[in-house]
Amino acid sequence: MTNPNITRNEASLPQRRGRFPRPLKARNFSVCAAILVTSACAPEAPAPTEPQADPVQPDHFVASTPENVSWGWFPLDKEPVLTIQSGETVRIDTLSHAGSTQDEEPVAYLSAMGIPREEILDDVLDFWTSREGRPREGRSGHVITGPIYIEEAEPGDMLEVQILDVETRVPWGINNTGPASGVFSTDYPGARPDDAPLDIPPGTRHLIRTAEVDGREVALFAPNINVPLAPFMGIMAVAPANPEPGQPGVTVPGVQASRPPGPFGGNLDVMDLKGGTTLYLPVFHPGALFYAGDPHGAQGDGEVSGTALEQSLAGVFRFVLHKATPIAGPRAETDTHYLMMGIDLDLDRAMRQATAAVVEFLVNEMDLTTAEALSLASLAVDFRVAEVVDLTQVVVGHVPKDVFLAE
Repeated sequence: MTNPNITRNEASLPQRRGRFPRPLKARNFSVCAAILVTSACAPEAPAPTEPQADPVQPDHFVASTPENVSWGWFPLDKEPVLTIQSGETVRIDTLSHAGSTQDEEPVAYLSAMGIPREEILDDVLDFWTSREGRPREGRSGHVITGPIYIEEAEPGDMLEVQILDVETRVPWGINNTGPASGVFSTDYPGARPDDAPLDIPPGTRHLIRTAEVDGREVALFAPNINVPLAPFMGIMAVAPANPEPGQPGVTVPGVQASRPPGPFGGNLDVMDLKGGTTLYLPVFHPGALFYAGDPHGAQGDGEVSGTALEQSLAGVFRFVLHKATPIAGPRAETDTHYLMMGIDLDLDRAMRQATAAVVEFLVNEMDLTTAEALSLASLAVDFRVAEVVDLTQVVVGHVPKDVFLAE
């Protein structure tokens, strides 16, 4: 499924920043080898003398049409919507579930909130019409594009997902709140029977417009409040290993609901997974079978109301396969940090897992002893709660790159 209007232009694509999958050996490594694009390591680029072409020219395009999306789960046997080779780039269109999955027809539903017809994607209408007959048992509410099949990917490999660009498709998003939503839900692990609900009308929906202001895209939250957009895909996943009842989000054999993230990635809702970040996922099935969805225009760590700014997005990704490189679960890398994740039903366990993942990384990749690694984790690593509202909870350890000095 190649977009005829997109031509291959490999030389213009942003190049990889680091070499996270390979040992870094902190006591004998060069910063220029570990971080490929920095002012200290790369030659200074000449000042542009004329407008530059779009640097992201994907090899392929996947639209968010009904045949290319799944509703609330990660099918293991769905025919791939695209087959690519390692190193190729893909633009993936995604749809927010907000405005796409309600019972009311989208134009009537959204126009009542003030959204004109021309700002409603045709893909939304097509998906809504196609919902009839789609099974719902054991599934969640997200609309997910995929799967993409990466040739030669096998169980035990690692899939590197370079997030080259993420952009908004519509100038609005929706955030939901309620008296018992998000961390105030009665079934939230920290809830107590005598907790009072918030003073919010049930089912409150906030339609929030977005626009470019002073050269940056923002959410126009209130007349005196602009929230900078930082669009990212809440869901990036490979097909999960063996969904069996008893696992988080699995009530029907073979059906992994999209709400809880896990070793396969999924609904991580890690706000750092935006353009310029690289995500690494273990491979459980031939072809890896990559999915993306749950697009967010902006989100704070925690996603405490239960939703972010739910806004349809398009992302451009490069997929790089690493053979025979097993990892236990998702991890990521920015220009400045390595990100190690802990995912568990219990927030304390998620924190412990994230810490253990950081220690293991520092031992294996940076040549520290276990004692040194835990000491450095306590001194230099920030542990942030990425999200706590999707059954399993996610803690991310941010390991700063700048503590590892060149010799």
